[in-house]
Parts: sequence; C-alpha cells; structure tokens
Amino acid sequence: MEPDAGDVDAIRELINIGVGRAAGMLNDITGCAITLTVPSIQIVEYAHFSKETGKEKDAALSTVSLNFRGPVSGIAALVFPPESAAHLVMLMTQENEGSGELDAIRIETLKEVGNIIINAVMGSIANILRQHLSYSLPNYQELGISSLARSLHTQVDDRVVIANAHFRIEKTPINGNILLILEMGSMDALLTSIRGMDH
Repeated sequence: MEPDAGDVDAIRELINIGVGRAAGMLNDITGCAITLTVPSIQIVEYAHFSKETGKEKDAALSTVSLNFRGPVSGIAALVFPPESAAHLVMLMTQENEGSGELDAIRIETLKEVGNIIINAVMGSIANILRQHLSYSLPNYQELGISSLARSLHTQVDDRVVIANAHFRIEKTPINGNILLILEMGSMDALLTSIRGMDH
C-alpha cells in the first residue's frame, strides 16, 4: 500500500498533535517557552534513506532512539546535529557552554527530551490505531548518519518517515528530525487506520 498526498498530510498532522503535547509537557518541566512543530515530512523506502544519508556519512549526530511494538512496530528516533543538541541542552538547563556540568547532564537531558517527544508522537499514532504500543527505554548514540541508518535498520521491506522538527525555545530556533523506521507491514496497518477514520 503506497501513501498518497492525503495520507502524508494525515501522518504529518498526527505527528504535529504529538509534538504539540510534548511541547506542553516540556514547558511545564522546564518553565521555558517552548514551541515545537513539524512543517513537513517525507516517506521513503529504507534503501533510499540509507543511500541518501550515506552521502553525509561523516557527519556526527546526537540521536535518541527507542523501539516500539504493536500493530505498528519499528524504531523511532529524535536526531540533532551536535551543535543543535548542545544549544538545546544549554537553553533547557541554563548551563553555559563552558560549564563542566554540561557534558555530565547533556545525555540525560537529551534522553528525557527524546523520550517525551517520541512517546507523545507514538501516543498520537496509537490513538488512531485504537491499540496499545509498547516501548523500550530510550537509547542515546553519537554517530555518523550512515552508521545511524544501519544501526536503526529493522527489516528489509520497511519505510522511513522523516519529519522535520522545528523547536523554538525562548525565541531561539533549533532544528532536528524525528525518524520513524517502520517494520514490514506497519505502514499498511497505519494507512488502513488513517483511511478508516471518520471525516
């Protein structure tokens, strides 16, 4: 089953509902003015994703990922360039770049942010499926994007949803990506639920 333009819009809206909830939770936790939107998404086959990202294989990324299982299964990840990740942590923790504490808290902060955002996005998708999804604990990695593509790979016939995430923290913009790498059959299950929604 191939997603059409309406399916892509529906998936983008589901992700935006999730990130909107996540932004509210992050506002409450940090006391910062945080907005989070996903203006665009792409849906590509894993082979295409791996080939395209391989062109930038030396670019290191800060990545928080977790597995999800249920009627839709795969891996979800929140991905930032290192400078964006460091900036995000500084804004959220009020630690400056020269602080010796920054490295000590950076990974835990990013894992917490990733966990909140990914769970909110997957919760939005689970609501459409009307079924429960189970999640692993978040995992943090720093590695090149081609290594990331290999490390997140699940099965051969899967799809990747690439969502461009725009953060704004106290008026400072930070960009990242939300990746949903879906196992074989999961995209069909999601599209079936989306197309079955009452309009």
